[in-house]
Amino acid sequence: MQIKPPKHLSSYIRHYIFLENAGNECKNLRLFTDGSTGLILSGSQDFYAGAPKDRVPSSFFYGQVTGYRDFVVKGAFSMIAVVFQPYFLNILLKISAKEVKDRIISVEDVLKSELLSFQDNLLAGKNPEFIITKLNNFFTGFLSGSSSSDYELIKAVQQLMLKNKGSVTSKDLELYAGYSERHLERKFENYIGLTPKKYGNIIRLHHFINLMKKNTDRESIAGLSYDAGYTDQSHLIKDFKSNTGLTPNQYLKTDNKLAINFIELR
Repeated sequence: MQIKPPKHLSSYIRHYIFLENAGNECKNLRLFTDGSTGLILSGSQDFYAGAPKDRVPSSFFYGQVTGYRDFVVKGAFSMIAVVFQPYFLNILLKISAKEVKDRIISVEDVLKSELLSFQDNLLAGKNPEFIITKLNNFFTGFLSGSSSSDYELIKAVQQLMLKNKGSVTSKDLELYAGYSERHLERKFENYIGLTPKKYGNIIRLHHFINLMKKNTDRESIAGLSYDAGYTDQSHLIKDFKSNTGLTPNQYLKTDNKLAINFIELR
Protein backbone atom coordinates (compact mmCIF):
# COMPACT_ATOMS: atom_id res chain seq x y z
CA MET A 1 0.00 0.00 0.00
CA GLN A 2 1.39 3.39 -1.04
CA ILE A 3 0.05 6.58 0.56
CA LYS A 4 0.79 10.17 -0.39
CA PRO A 5 1.56 12.78 2.28
CA PRO A 6 -0.65 15.87 2.66
CA LYS A 7 0.13 18.66 0.19
CA HIS A 8 2.05 20.80 2.69
CA LEU A 9 4.52 17.92 3.25
CA SER A 10 4.97 16.91 -0.38
CA SER A 11 8.09 19.09 -0.70
CA TYR A 12 9.70 16.93 1.99
CA ILE A 13 8.09 13.48 1.76
CA ARG A 14 7.42 11.71 -1.53
CA HIS A 15 5.20 8.92 -0.17
CA TYR A 16 4.70 6.28 2.49
CA ILE A 17 4.74 2.54 1.83
CA PHE A 18 3.12 0.01 4.17
CA LEU A 19 4.15 -3.62 3.87
CA GLU A 20 3.22 -6.61 6.00
CA ASN A 21 3.71 -10.35 6.00
CA ALA A 22 1.54 -12.64 8.14
CA GLY A 23 3.31 -15.87 7.23
CA ASN A 24 6.62 -17.39 8.17
CA GLU A 25 8.33 -17.19 4.80
CA CYS A 26 11.23 -14.83 4.04
CA LYS A 27 10.72 -11.72 1.96
CA ASN A 28 13.58 -10.67 -0.31
CA LEU A 29 13.37 -6.95 -0.97
CA ARG A 30 15.48 -4.70 -3.17
CA LEU A 31 15.76 -0.95 -2.80
CA PHE A 32 17.48 0.82 -5.66
CA THR A 33 18.41 4.40 -6.20
CA ASP A 34 15.80 6.97 -7.16
CA GLY A 35 17.63 9.96 -5.69
CA SER A 36 15.65 9.76 -2.44
CA THR A 37 16.58 9.13 1.16
CA GLY A 38 14.21 7.72 3.74
CA LEU A 39 13.16 6.09 6.99
CA ILE A 40 12.18 2.46 7.60
CA LEU A 41 10.01 1.79 10.65
CA SER A 42 9.63 -1.90 11.39
CA GLY A 43 8.30 -4.14 14.09
CA SER A 44 10.60 -6.96 13.01
CA GLN A 45 13.71 -8.11 14.85
CA ASP A 46 14.72 -10.32 11.92
CA PHE A 47 15.75 -7.70 9.39
CA TYR A 48 18.93 -8.35 7.41
CA ALA A 49 20.88 -6.59 4.70
CA GLY A 50 22.08 -8.96 2.00
CA ALA A 51 22.94 -11.93 4.16
CA PRO A 52 21.75 -13.39 7.50
CA LYS A 53 24.94 -12.26 9.24
CA ASP A 54 24.23 -8.60 8.41
CA ARG A 55 21.42 -7.81 10.84
CA VAL A 56 20.17 -4.24 10.56
CA PRO A 57 18.24 -2.19 13.14
CA SER A 58 14.48 -2.70 13.29
CA SER A 59 14.03 0.97 12.37
CA PHE A 60 16.59 3.08 10.54
CA PHE A 61 17.28 6.00 8.24
CA TYR A 62 19.01 5.34 4.95
CA GLY A 63 21.15 7.77 3.00
CA GLN A 64 21.46 7.99 -0.76
CA VAL A 65 21.73 4.54 -2.32
CA THR A 66 24.22 4.86 -5.16
CA GLY A 67 23.24 1.50 -6.67
CA TYR A 68 20.93 -0.95 -4.95
CA ARG A 69 20.63 -2.64 -1.56
CA ASP A 70 19.01 -6.01 -0.79
CA PHE A 71 17.16 -6.82 2.41
CA VAL A 72 15.76 -10.04 3.85
CA VAL A 73 12.92 -10.02 6.38
CA LYS A 74 12.10 -13.29 8.14
CA GLY A 75 8.70 -14.33 9.46
CA ALA A 76 5.71 -12.16 10.28
CA PHE A 77 6.38 -8.42 10.17
CA SER A 78 4.91 -5.02 9.42
CA MET A 79 6.85 -2.10 7.98
CA ILE A 80 6.37 1.53 7.02
CA ALA A 81 8.84 3.14 4.62
CA VAL A 82 8.86 6.93 4.59
CA VAL A 83 10.43 7.99 1.29
CA PHE A 84 11.92 11.47 1.65
CA GLN A 85 12.64 14.12 -0.89
CA PRO A 86 16.43 13.90 -1.34
CA TYR A 87 17.32 16.90 0.87
CA PHE A 88 14.99 16.10 3.79
CA LEU A 89 17.38 13.75 5.59
CA ASN A 90 19.85 16.63 5.85
CA ILE A 91 17.13 18.86 7.33
CA LEU A 92 15.92 16.18 9.74
CA LEU A 93 19.26 14.91 11.08
CA LYS A 94 21.33 18.06 10.48
CA ILE A 95 24.25 16.14 9.04
CA SER A 96 25.88 16.21 5.61
CA ALA A 97 24.05 13.95 3.18
CA LYS A 98 27.40 13.08 1.63
CA GLU A 99 28.54 11.54 4.94
CA VAL A 100 25.57 9.15 5.12
CA LYS A 101 25.58 8.04 1.47
CA ASP A 102 25.10 4.25 1.30
CA ARG A 103 24.79 4.15 5.08
CA ILE A 104 22.12 2.95 7.51
CA ILE A 105 21.60 4.96 10.72
CA SER A 106 19.68 3.37 13.57
CA VAL A 107 16.71 5.36 14.86
CA GLU A 108 17.98 4.40 18.33
CA ASP A 109 21.09 6.53 17.72
CA VAL A 110 19.44 9.76 16.61
CA LEU A 111 15.69 10.24 17.16
CA LYS A 112 14.77 7.36 19.46
CA SER A 113 12.54 9.40 21.79
CA GLU A 114 10.62 10.97 18.90
CA LEU A 115 10.14 7.85 16.75
CA LEU A 116 10.03 4.91 19.14
CA SER A 117 6.26 5.30 19.64
CA PHE A 118 5.64 4.74 15.91
CA GLN A 119 7.61 1.48 16.00
CA ASP A 120 5.64 0.44 19.11
CA ASN A 121 2.39 1.15 17.27
CA LEU A 122 3.49 -1.18 14.46
CA LEU A 123 4.31 -3.90 16.97
CA ALA A 124 0.90 -3.41 18.57
CA GLY A 125 -0.83 -3.90 15.21
CA LYS A 126 -2.24 -0.38 14.95
CA ASN A 127 -3.88 0.63 11.68
CA PRO A 128 -1.09 1.86 9.34
CA GLU A 129 -3.15 4.85 8.22
CA PHE A 130 -3.46 5.91 11.88
CA ILE A 131 0.34 5.66 12.27
CA ILE A 132 0.95 7.60 9.05
CA THR A 133 -1.42 10.36 10.23
CA LYS A 134 0.64 10.58 13.43
CA LEU A 135 3.83 10.70 11.35
CA ASN A 136 2.37 13.55 9.28
CA ASN A 137 1.71 15.44 12.51
CA PHE A 138 5.26 14.78 13.71
CA PHE A 139 6.88 16.00 10.48
CA THR A 140 4.57 19.03 10.32
CA GLY A 141 5.63 20.03 13.83
CA PHE A 142 9.29 19.48 13.01
CA LEU A 143 9.04 21.73 9.94
CA SER A 144 7.25 24.58 11.72
CA GLY A 145 10.51 26.57 11.82
CA SER A 146 11.76 28.49 8.78
CA SER A 147 14.13 26.82 6.32
CA SER A 148 17.35 28.40 5.06
CA SER A 149 17.80 29.97 1.64
CA ASP A 150 20.16 27.12 0.70
CA TYR A 151 17.32 24.59 1.02
CA GLU A 152 15.11 26.74 -1.16
CA LEU A 153 17.87 26.96 -3.77
CA ILE A 154 18.52 23.21 -3.78
CA LYS A 155 14.78 22.52 -4.03
CA ALA A 156 14.45 24.95 -6.96
CA VAL A 157 17.40 23.37 -8.81
CA GLN A 158 15.96 19.91 -8.15
CA GLN A 159 12.61 20.98 -9.63
CA LEU A 160 14.37 22.36 -12.72
CA MET A 161 16.15 19.04 -13.20
CA LEU A 162 12.94 17.04 -12.73
CA LYS A 163 11.08 19.29 -15.19
CA ASN A 164 13.77 18.61 -17.81
CA LYS A 165 13.91 14.85 -17.09
CA GLY A 166 17.52 15.16 -15.93
CA SER A 167 18.74 16.63 -19.23
CA VAL A 168 20.22 19.88 -17.91
CA THR A 169 23.78 20.94 -18.67
CA SER A 170 26.24 22.19 -16.06
CA LYS A 171 26.13 25.58 -17.77
CA ASP A 172 22.33 25.69 -17.49
CA LEU A 173 22.59 24.99 -13.75
CA GLU A 174 25.29 27.64 -13.28
CA LEU A 175 23.13 30.27 -14.98
CA TYR A 176 20.02 29.24 -13.04
CA ALA A 177 21.64 29.02 -9.59
CA GLY A 178 24.18 31.81 -9.93
CA TYR A 179 26.98 29.58 -8.64
CA SER A 180 29.99 28.01 -10.30
CA GLU A 181 29.75 24.32 -11.21
CA ARG A 182 32.10 23.30 -8.37
CA HIS A 183 30.30 25.43 -5.75
CA LEU A 184 26.90 24.03 -6.72
CA GLU A 185 28.37 20.51 -6.71
CA ARG A 186 29.53 20.98 -3.10
CA LYS A 187 26.11 22.25 -2.05
CA PHE A 188 24.38 19.34 -3.77
CA GLU A 189 26.65 16.80 -2.10
CA ASN A 190 26.05 18.39 1.31
CA TYR A 191 22.25 18.62 1.05
CA ILE A 192 21.38 15.75 -1.31
CA GLY A 193 24.43 13.46 -1.12
CA LEU A 194 25.04 13.34 -4.88
CA THR A 195 26.56 15.56 -7.53
CA PRO A 196 24.10 17.28 -9.90
CA LYS A 197 25.41 15.04 -12.71
CA LYS A 198 24.73 11.83 -10.77
CA TYR A 199 21.32 13.08 -9.67
CA GLY A 200 20.46 14.01 -13.27
CA ASN A 201 21.43 10.49 -14.41
CA ILE A 202 19.06 8.99 -11.81
CA ILE A 203 16.22 11.24 -12.98
CA ARG A 204 16.86 10.15 -16.57
CA LEU A 205 16.88 6.46 -15.55
CA HIS A 206 13.52 6.82 -13.80
CA HIS A 207 12.12 8.75 -16.75
CA PHE A 208 13.03 5.72 -18.87
CA ILE A 209 11.37 3.36 -16.35
CA ASN A 210 8.17 5.42 -16.49
CA LEU A 211 8.23 5.38 -20.31
CA MET A 212 8.76 1.63 -20.24
CA LYS A 213 5.85 1.05 -17.85
CA LYS A 214 3.52 3.17 -20.01
CA ASN A 215 4.64 1.60 -23.29
CA THR A 216 1.40 0.03 -24.48
CA ASP A 217 2.53 0.17 -28.11
CA ARG A 218 5.43 -2.22 -27.42
CA GLU A 219 8.01 0.22 -28.69
CA SER A 220 11.50 -1.27 -28.53
CA ILE A 221 13.80 -0.72 -25.58
CA ALA A 222 16.19 1.00 -27.99
CA GLY A 223 13.50 3.47 -29.08
CA LEU A 224 12.50 4.24 -25.51
CA SER A 225 16.14 4.70 -24.51
CA TYR A 226 16.53 7.43 -27.14
CA ASP A 227 13.29 9.05 -25.96
CA ALA A 228 14.73 9.16 -22.44
CA GLY A 229 17.92 10.86 -23.60
CA TYR A 230 20.34 7.93 -23.82
CA THR A 231 22.76 7.93 -26.74
CA ASP A 232 22.44 4.19 -27.35
CA GLN A 233 20.80 1.06 -25.94
CA SER A 234 24.03 -0.43 -24.56
CA HIS A 235 24.60 2.71 -22.46
CA LEU A 236 21.07 2.42 -21.08
CA ILE A 237 21.37 -1.28 -20.21
CA LYS A 238 24.73 -0.74 -18.47
CA ASP A 239 23.29 2.18 -16.48
CA PHE A 240 20.09 0.28 -15.68
CA LYS A 241 21.89 -2.83 -14.44
CA SER A 242 24.44 -0.95 -12.33
CA ASN A 243 21.65 0.95 -10.57
CA THR A 244 19.04 -1.81 -10.19
CA GLY A 245 20.92 -5.11 -10.53
CA LEU A 246 18.44 -6.09 -13.26
CA THR A 247 18.00 -5.66 -16.99
CA PRO A 248 14.98 -3.61 -18.16
CA ASN A 249 13.12 -6.81 -19.14
CA GLN A 250 13.85 -8.45 -15.77
CA TYR A 251 12.51 -5.37 -14.01
CA LEU A 252 9.30 -5.45 -16.06
CA LYS A 253 8.78 -9.12 -15.17
CA THR A 254 9.07 -8.40 -11.42
CA ASP A 255 5.55 -9.03 -10.12
CA ASN A 256 5.53 -7.25 -6.77
CA LYS A 257 6.62 -3.63 -7.19
CA LEU A 258 6.01 -2.01 -3.80
CA ALA A 259 7.15 1.29 -5.32
CA ILE A 260 8.96 2.15 -8.53
CA ASN A 261 12.32 1.53 -6.80
CA PHE A 262 11.29 -0.91 -4.05
CA ILE A 263 10.60 -4.42 -5.30
CA GLU A 264 10.18 -7.93 -3.99
CA LEU A 265 12.53 -10.48 -5.49
CA ARG A 266 11.39 -14.07 -6.00
